[in-house]
Amino acid sequence: MTTTPHPLVTAAQRLARDLLVPQAERVDQEGVPASHIEAVKRAGLLGVAAPAEYGGAEAPVAVARRTAEILAGACCSTWFVQTQHHTPVKLLTGHDGRARERLLRPLATGELMAGIAYAHVRAFPRVPVRAAPERGGWRFDGRVPWYTGWGLNDVMLLAGVTDSAELVFAFADAREQPGLVASAPMRLAALTAARTVSLDLNGLWVPQESAVRRVPQAEFAEEDLPRAANAGPAVFGVADAALDLVALGADGEEPARALRARLDEVRREAYALADRPVTREGVARRLAVRTRAYDLMRAATTAAVVAGGGRAMALDSRAQRLAREGMFLLIQGQTADARRAHLDSLASG
Repeated sequence: MTTTPHPLVTAAQRLARDLLVPQAERVDQEGVPASHIEAVKRAGLLGVAAPAEYGGAEAPVAVARRTAEILAGACCSTWFVQTQHHTPVKLLTGHDGRARERLLRPLATGELMAGIAYAHVRAFPRVPVRAAPERGGWRFDGRVPWYTGWGLNDVMLLAGVTDSAELVFAFADAREQPGLVASAPMRLAALTAARTVSLDLNGLWVPQESAVRRVPQAEFAEEDLPRAANAGPAVFGVADAALDLVALGADGEEPARALRARLDEVRREAYALADRPVTREGVARRLAVRTRAYDLMRAATTAAVVAGGGRAMALDSRAQRLAREGMFLLIQGQTADARRAHLDSLASG
């Protein structure tokens, strides 16, 4: 018995086949064009998990994961730009305030595109960005080390730390303005195309109504620990794409089949864990599964390079692009606990 794919899965597959895959190597070298983001918007993928009452699809989590896998495997740079958008949407969905009424519908429908500027709060007790009350709103000072999608995003979810170790999350326009200056786009070994910059904040002011969450740093860290331990869909998407290449090469069909069976097993376990209630005791197991997913992604992308031979060294080779994208995913969203678990696994392997 076969089931009809969810319309958003079909839309993602069509987008990948017709646009993202054919242009992925060019995008990797030249940057994600605004037209790619417009295509993601038209496909309805920015609202995949957004509430239906605000114009979103409110699709099941399995659909959100599958569409993420498809986009990441087709063009990881485009996936990475658009994936930032879903966290602000999720936060606004659970927020009760003026920012929700002002922003959630345009974000859910793709009228606006959001980015995130808060990974730096994981560096605590180091505080790259400080937040302080000022003039009925909030003042932000410091440096956001990484901000992806500059020039493509309309708004960003920014966070800073107060003197009392409280995190303040607020929305700001994603453009240069008084108190906000962006660096030149960073040249990176992978995903340079995603338009990543650093942001210098010198008295950036946002009104109180744009603040959407205040939470003690210790409480946020407790929430973040298990969430950051899960294996993300992009890892499986890049691995799938690499194994597709392997299967097409001489002597590659059987190795691809064997690796895919192991990948599917880890994927099932990773998603099953992610769907369970989060406990601190379960973090170690989640990290172990995440590390196994990394190992299989690395094996898949390495196999794609091996199968490609000398051709894989060319900059327009899909195999080496996937290998570099896999390298990026090894450290994307990395926490200290994830780093320790991964290094321990590599040392004992």
